[in-house]
Amino acid sequence: MKAQFAQLGYALVPDVLPAADCAQLAELVQPAGAASGGTRCLLAQPWCAALAVRLRADPVLASLFEPDSVAVQCTYFEKSAGRNWLVPLHQDLSIPVAARVDAPGLRGWSLKEGTLFVQAPLAVLDQLVAVRVHLDPCGIDDGPLLVVPGSHRAGVLAQPGAAAARDATPPVACLAGIGGALLMRPLLLHASSKALGQGRRRVLHFVFGPCVLPYGLAWNVALSAG
Repeated sequence: MKAQFAQLGYALVPDVLPAADCAQLAELVQPAGAASGGTRCLLAQPWCAALAVRLRADPVLASLFEPDSVAVQCTYFEKSAGRNWLVPLHQDLSIPVAARVDAPGLRGWSLKEGTLFVQAPLAVLDQLVAVRVHLDPCGIDDGPLLVVPGSHRAGVLAQPGAAAARDATPPVACLAGIGGALLMRPLLLHASSKALGQGRRRVLHFVFGPCVLPYGLAWNVALSAG
């Protein structure tokens, strides 16, 4: 699986969490995402930090992390008939940091939900692993994530390069059962369409990254969660 993950940029791991645990997590996360169907700031919650530790200790997942990886962010998404959207093809380039640092390699500063984000240097992006834990089954009608296999190896891509990569390698739909996890490199090109059915697609999207960042940057969370 490690070699496949390196080549394709993603891996699907079934049954990371039992269904009963997913139901409990769904109850915990609902208040946080009640207003908009999502939030980027869950890792500060004790239950979320504990889940990050659990994921980091999973032997299958851990084999795909960098040795010093720690949890640095958790985002909640909910897609359903009432909260439906599509996401165009893109890469995840921004990371949450504690404070602004003026350095030539840093750009794309933004503030989201009170947290400062910056487009990370390529050396950092190459070390990140996202873990998307599915609290509901995700079928083809639920607006699953579509990924372009191997596109993470091309570095940061402008729109023409992203379109060419998509045309060269057709996107793959990442389907999952309850408690399944999708691991992916944030540089992997990905998108999603609107849900077509009446189901719910609730996902906890964790990001694991290196303990130490360049340019004097620091993560905006305590690293004990990793």
